[in-house]
Amino acid sequence: MIDFAFASRRPLPHIAASLTVVLSVIGMSGCADFRPPEYKRPDVPGKAAWSPSESVTVSPAETIVPDWWKGFGDPYLDQLVARALSGNYDIKVLAARIRVANTQIAEARAGALPVFDIGAGLDVSKTTGQAVSKTYNLGGTVNWDIDVWGKVEKGVQAQTAEFRATEADWRAGYLALASDVSITYFTILLLDEQVEQQRRTLGRNSDILGTYKAMLANGLLPQIRVMQQQAEINRLTKDLIELQRSRNVAENALATLVGTPAGELKVPPGRLQDRVKLPAVPAGLPSQLLARRPDIIAAEYRVLAAYNLVGQARLAQLPSISLTARGGTASFALSDLMKSFTFGFMPSINLPMLDPSVRARVKTTEANVGVVENEYGRTVMTAFEEVESSLVNVDAHKKQRIELQQQVDQLRVVGTQIEAQAREGIVSQLEVFESERSLLSAQQSLLAVHQQILADTVTLYKALGGGWSDVNVRNAPPADAASSTAGPATPAAVRAPNAAR
Repeated sequence: MIDFAFASRRPLPHIAASLTVVLSVIGMSGCADFRPPEYKRPDVPGKAAWSPSESVTVSPAETIVPDWWKGFGDPYLDQLVARALSGNYDIKVLAARIRVANTQIAEARAGALPVFDIGAGLDVSKTTGQAVSKTYNLGGTVNWDIDVWGKVEKGVQAQTAEFRATEADWRAGYLALASDVSITYFTILLLDEQVEQQRRTLGRNSDILGTYKAMLANGLLPQIRVMQQQAEINRLTKDLIELQRSRNVAENALATLVGTPAGELKVPPGRLQDRVKLPAVPAGLPSQLLARRPDIIAAEYRVLAAYNLVGQARLAQLPSISLTARGGTASFALSDLMKSFTFGFMPSINLPMLDPSVRARVKTTEANVGVVENEYGRTVMTAFEEVESSLVNVDAHKKQRIELQQQVDQLRVVGTQIEAQAREGIVSQLEVFESERSLLSAQQSLLAVHQQILADTVTLYKALGGGWSDVNVRNAPPADAASSTAGPATPAAVRAPNAAR
């Protein structure tokens, strides 16, 4: 460190010589790169279009509404999502991280402000044979590291980008929460309907068992047929218990999602196909996907933050100027404390480019850019996969539903004919039972694929960004970081929490 202490009465030629040394060191360091890197979005493979499908149309004219879950037409689902957004602890943690990131912006900005230190003391000493000596003192120090090159400003920009990334994390968590609540709720309604069907089947088989027992008593049926029917009832009862268990577990999971202790939330029983309607499949282009998916936005903001940290590390190699002022007073009597006062002013120049740790910091930040850029690329590729798979799943499951519906219709006709033949004694009662079992299995499959289409639709909403507006990732002024980045197209009810309030 080279000091210019005016209080020491050093001659001006010494100052000129010191400046000459500084300039010489900078000249010797001319090979170092002090320029902050210019940010550009990392290159990732593009996607021109989605795979063609017959039942799904992807159009640039269509967009997702922010409250997309209302498209399912179930007021109870709307209530569940609203409760989850206000009571879920995962979303609360994400909101708390936004507030932390916002305060860290002020912490980074404080690096450009002067630091004040004020102190007062009393020195008491005693020498043998002499009276007690007391000295009162009062002093203060002001130190200011002047941000000549914008090093602190780069740190503020880096923390601002991290703040925006945490806001995007909240949006991604919000989107995942709404999706999880919807899918779990659909699963509960599916299990309700399956339980209802299973109970009807179990009741039907119990009636058949009573008939078999009466026929056994009259010698019209062998014992083994009664035992077979009893075994079938045992199987159906076991399956019913399993369905009820799955329903209770799903209800507990839903309770946790909405912020209610497990066991205290009771979802009213209902029929999935009656309560929830299937909305139109949303659509969007890959370019829109990149601009509105919260996880992609968060990943890109972290790339921007890494670029800013590289710029800060490079600028930290340049000479820094510090201004230090000290002042104080001392007196043997408290009443005379303010009668005399001393003051010193000392500017200094620090040459951090000679510090190996500063140069190592530059290399570390530059290496970290490669990490976050690849994480961004991985996020984009995952987004493409999720959208593509969701489109494939919706298309395939809709085709499966058509086939299953035809199968159910045909099995109903077959079952009616077999029952008529059994009354005439043409076929045995066993064939009637087999036709009923086949019809039940097809009905269960049809119900399951309907629930799967609903879940696929929710997943597609999530994959396409869930209604969030486009975001342009850039270095914004620090004051703008406290404002919500939800965009004008996002209603206030679903905006990320404003951490600056």
